[in-house]
Amino acid sequence: MENTNLNNLQTLLHADRFSTGDATPTGAALYNSSEWGKIIVSDRDRLRFLHNQSTADFEKRQASEVCDTVFITSTARTIDLATALILDDEVLLIASPTRRKYLFDWLDRYIFFADRVKLTDVTDTLASFTLMGAASTEILVRLGCHNLTDLPQASHQLYAIEGMEIRIANGTELGLPGYRLICDRDKSSTLQQALTNLGAMIVDENAWECLRIAQGRPKPDAELTEDYNPLEVGLWDTISFSKGCYIGQETIARLNTYKGVKQYLWGIKLAGNIPVGTAITVAGEKVGVLTSRTETEAGIVGLGYVRSKAGGAGLKVMLGDMEGEVIDLPFVRHEYPVMGG
Repeated sequence: MENTNLNNLQTLLHADRFSTGDATPTGAALYNSSEWGKIIVSDRDRLRFLHNQSTADFEKRQASEVCDTVFITSTARTIDLATALILDDEVLLIASPTRRKYLFDWLDRYIFFADRVKLTDVTDTLASFTLMGAASTEILVRLGCHNLTDLPQASHQLYAIEGMEIRIANGTELGLPGYRLICDRDKSSTLQQALTNLGAMIVDENAWECLRIAQGRPKPDAELTEDYNPLEVGLWDTISFSKGCYIGQETIARLNTYKGVKQYLWGIKLAGNIPVGTAITVAGEKVGVLTSRTETEAGIVGLGYVRSKAGGAGLKVMLGDMEGEVIDLPFVRHEYPVMGG
């Protein structure tokens, strides 16, 4: 998708307009996320198992809830940011596309003899879409999801769309208004056609990557690597500081208790193109590194880690001989949480 189309897309996502005549919604975009990893975690110990392997408090979760969680190493380095849909007798994990096999194998390694846990990779049997933008609800209501406005945030429910069983979760992976839709793979083209017939604009991978960077969602092999922990990434809301032991918990607790986060993920407004991996400097001293970059309607922006002591939003920086400015990101935050959350 060219930048002109991306600019139209960014306008579209914040629109709440309807065309004349047939009142077709025009403020929605559709991203096919079917290649994102999908792992079913089932059997009696599924919630306890996930509770012990990731940052979220799964033992308090009830069927129909949705939560984000981070899988980390024993030293609290990030493996992946995943979304969990709690079902009646299993959990559906949605993982980053490049972490599908890695995460499956990593989880499998921690299933011990006495554990009643089963893992099933269902990526090839389930399709998924993200419908985002102000008109998303109107489109789904027109397709028969009449009680969609009653669906609480961070929850999911089964709906029927043109005879198909579709699971709809409230919220998107970019933090934009909208929904995640999950269906059988053989129904995906029918579902996509139904959504685009009502005005949803298809988002390709290039445009989604631009939106990801503009929103500040971290990505494996870029912002999510073994060089960074989830507090540095700004994923505070995915972490329970009150639950018991889990892999990497000791490091996370120590960083929070002693206010030990030394760098944070920020947006970087750039004066021009600069390669990913370029050092971020202040007064000639390296304070961080650029991890992603894209072009938007407002100019070239990137993501990068900046040392905490150097400053935050509004900080003027250099990348090589190019000027930049640190800016806030919608998806992440940098405040230490109130203990007990």
